[in-house]
Amino acid sequence: MAQNQNVPEWHGTVLDSEQPKKPIKIGIATGIGALLWLGPYLGVNGVLLPAKVQQIIPSDKAQVVALLASAAMIAATLANIIIGGFSDITRSRFGRRTPWIIAGSIGSLLTLLWFNMSGTVAMMVVAWCSYQICLNAIVAPLLAFLQDQVAPKNRGTISSIYAFGYVIGQYGGQVVGAQFLSHVSTGIIVMAFLTLLSGPIAAAIVREPSSLGMPKKHFTAGMVVQNFIFPLHHAKDFYLALFGKLLINTATTAIMSYQLYILSDYIQLNTGGQQKYISIINMMLMVTAIIMSISAGPVSDWMKSRKIPVFIAALLVAVGVAFPMLSNNPWTMLVYGLLAGLGMGIFFAVDQALNLEVLPNPQTAAKDLGILNLANTGSQIIGPIVAATIVTMSHGSYFGIFPVCAGLALVGGIMILFVNEHRDVKVQESNAK
Repeated sequence: MAQNQNVPEWHGTVLDSEQPKKPIKIGIATGIGALLWLGPYLGVNGVLLPAKVQQIIPSDKAQVVALLASAAMIAATLANIIIGGFSDITRSRFGRRTPWIIAGSIGSLLTLLWFNMSGTVAMMVVAWCSYQICLNAIVAPLLAFLQDQVAPKNRGTISSIYAFGYVIGQYGGQVVGAQFLSHVSTGIIVMAFLTLLSGPIAAAIVREPSSLGMPKKHFTAGMVVQNFIFPLHHAKDFYLALFGKLLINTATTAIMSYQLYILSDYIQLNTGGQQKYISIINMMLMVTAIIMSISAGPVSDWMKSRKIPVFIAALLVAVGVAFPMLSNNPWTMLVYGLLAGLGMGIFFAVDQALNLEVLPNPQTAAKDLGILNLANTGSQIIGPIVAATIVTMSHGSYFGIFPVCAGLALVGGIMILFVNEHRDVKVQESNAK
């Protein structure tokens, strides 16, 4: 597919008038890509990593998981900005995004295998941070396909297709990971090779045009500020969306990342019971989220709003998280799985559509989407830190995780309500022209 020579200069996005048909293949490509990087990542991060830590240093397992999360947060943040920025200015016959997602897929395989072979805490930290860098070489450029090739009027629908794959990865990864609790090393190897497929499959479906004809960026102080620094102009709604979504995601990931310990120490299940309930809870989360993700995106297009569905999602998550406070019986975690699944299905369906509408500048889409995606990937890192802090301050009790996470979800939803979403669409279209 050749680049359109009738367009004198790339403007970084597609306008409504330029896209009469919905670009379904972009949704399919990004959905499959998300499934194949997110599923393995969460299968390791949420199940196999805690299990591996428990094998190596059981007495300080919560603290070591928090250490890994803290180090990974720094690596992921830097990787999102730097790799996203370089993707925006990449000029190659394979496009701007494809080289990065291919390299990231290969790097993720190698670094996750390295992590699997690590036998000390120090080596695990180094390998896990290296994996975070490679993984984010997939994430930020993959999301930029949505900005590059989807018009605003189609973003709810395409984001919903993307969310279908994302949701299966979000919850299915931990279901698969739970099957390897008795064979942790084998499970990590399986996850590593699944990640390898993410970039190549997405790239093959998208068939990104060459970027050689696009205007080249010269390294100047202004270019560095624009492409490698957090947004400074027209960015109020960008940061409201970033931190609002971060709080909502942290509310769920704090619980999901520690669900093994919650089920063993708070619910007091044995190993067989833990494996059973991890599978049931994640299956409930996945099925309910899939159902909502299919319908919520088109509905948000019809409503011409992303923030109202996100607020409803946050409210459902907060109510679901509150149930385990009532009792340490296993049924409360099942109710959590049902309500949080409904909420996160709505959230994921419109998540990327909201992201695209608050971008300050479409020409730095990969970098800015990478930063916004820290609300998702960053929460996978911050969640364990929040949970570990609560457990430590509570002298080993897991009860406090639930009221704190309910509050985080509510505050995040309220922040999203302050986003002026419609103004940002106009700003992007004005910048594009």
